[in-house]
Amino acid sequence: MADKLIVLITGGNTGIGYESVKALYASPQAHIILMGSRSLEKAHIAISTLKSEVTDSKSEVIPLQIDLEDDTSIDNVYKEVESKYGRVDALVNNAGGSFDSVIASKPGAAGIREGWNHTYDLNVTSTQVFTTKFAPLLVASSHPRLLFVTSGLSSLATAGTFTNKVISGPPPKGWPKPAALSMLAYRSSKSALNMLMIDWQRQLENDDAKVFCISPGFLATNLGGMGAQFLKSRGAGDPSQGGNLIRDVVQGLRDEDAGKVVNKDGVQPW
Repeated sequence: MADKLIVLITGGNTGIGYESVKALYASPQAHIILMGSRSLEKAHIAISTLKSEVTDSKSEVIPLQIDLEDDTSIDNVYKEVESKYGRVDALVNNAGGSFDSVIASKPGAAGIREGWNHTYDLNVTSTQVFTTKFAPLLVASSHPRLLFVTSGLSSLATAGTFTNKVISGPPPKGWPKPAALSMLAYRSSKSALNMLMIDWQRQLENDDAKVFCISPGFLATNLGGMGAQFLKSRGAGDPSQGGNLIRDVVQGLRDEDAGKVVNKDGVQPW
């Protein structure tokens, strides 16, 4: 076990999380990959699919039940990882969600509060709780890496002018504005996640940790319930691009970009 990187990935049974597990599992470098999933049943199904897609590997994949919004679940999985492994070499905070559709479906204050509160509770607060809990196992590693999966939509530098086939440009003059999917709650929660990463870089500087935000790009996942096919029809790329990027960061290929938001092309502007 000493020569294998121990990598814990939340939300590892689907989307970019699954592709990250797959990229690491297919790597010639050996890993112990801890696949976090809210459902152990779904994790076992995902592992079965993984082993049918990658038939030869030096690594092993272990399912873990992790619900970021349940502190008992976090406490239990911490005890399990601590007792079995005693450390985590790379912690990949991938699990998250978009609930902007709730805002659109419930006009007024109730929809805004529900959508925004759930988005921040999962993407920011729960991620902070989980990372804080696992910090002792990270600093027990000789070369710890801490990753937060953010978004290209989190960039303040490009937010004012950014449009794509999902997010539209400025609406017509006047009020009320026509309904449009701006994903504002999701976008701002990911900007907050960037701030989280900066502070963790500060906290862990003297522990020789490398801390990153990962901006995987516009990829065809089921984020927000829009469906992979819907996003693909609007130009989204294959989720494997995000998985390969996370693999490279875990394996130390982007260490010069620690403390920044990294994407496949370099560093994303704040």
